[in-house]
Amino acid sequence: MADPLVVTERLGRDFRAGGSVVHALRDVDLTVQEGTLTVVHGRSGSGKTTLLNMIGALDRPTTGRVWVDGDEISAQGEDARVELRRDKIGFVFQSFGLVPILTAAENIEVPLRLRKVEPHERGARVRELLELVGLAGRANHRPYELSGGEQQRVAICRALANRPKLLIADEPTAQLDSKNALTFMEFARGLVASEDVSAVVATHDPLLLEVADRVVELRDGRLVDGSHG
Repeated sequence: MADPLVVTERLGRDFRAGGSVVHALRDVDLTVQEGTLTVVHGRSGSGKTTLLNMIGALDRPTTGRVWVDGDEISAQGEDARVELRRDKIGFVFQSFGLVPILTAAENIEVPLRLRKVEPHERGARVRELLELVGLAGRANHRPYELSGGEQQRVAICRALANRPKLLIADEPTAQLDSKNALTFMEFARGLVASEDVSAVVATHDPLLLEVADRVVELRDGRLVDGSHG
């Protein structure tokens, strides 16, 4: 068994709504092994996004602790968390989040520019990723010139540009039809092997569960099930 890449311990997150408190996450113990595709499954409002935000260092827990790649990120200062997100975690969002005025290649290049990677190395990595997802011929197209599935593949390339150890995808198939959604999950499955990355994908679509190494279910902020595919 590989070493765990992500560990949460009694993880909780509360939000204030008016005069009451909403328990978005409650006592979540989760382990994500290296080299695996884990799907977090549950209805809308079950806590999936909140859990991914904790694992991705986008938000801090109210209670409990989170480790990523051996570091307790829940105890880190903001500078260290920014560095972690830049160097070790790639994000794919539901809306893809591509910059409209940039080409596909330029969108993928953004994280590499932020790390001040040399131009020739940037270009080589962008070409490698576009070829990986079958979009080498679309490098100079802007997002509005691409289909939804193609935009998503560009977003995945951007998330992988810095060779992260962890890929986090929050409802990445919500804007795709069922065929393209399944294609994405099978593609994510392949990336775990080819890019040496672990993936955590949140979805409420039951059709996508068969592709995962592991499926965990959230219900009302609690982890209620964990099974292996």
